[in-house]
Amino acid sequence: MIKNYSDTFLEEMKLLAKFPETSQLEGLKIHKEAAHSVIQAAQSLFDKGLISQHDGGYLTDSGLETAEHLRHVMTTLN
Repeated sequence: MIKNYSDTFLEEMKLLAKFPETSQLEGLKIHKEAAHSVIQAAQSLFDKGLISQHDGGYLTDSGLETAEHLRHVMTTLN
């Protein structure tokens, strides 16, 4: 089965991968000048409860778990 993934979905994965993996006390700030696709991805991650702010912030517990799974997939495929 082939599934077409939206650009927002792919941007969400890229953004999740940018969060620091060593500390939950470090986060990201998405600036107003960022690409629209990045801003949209951050809002989507916030809406899904994976990050604490619509413009970045910190990973939530669910976001931390999701980011860890993403890193496992990325490590396997690299």
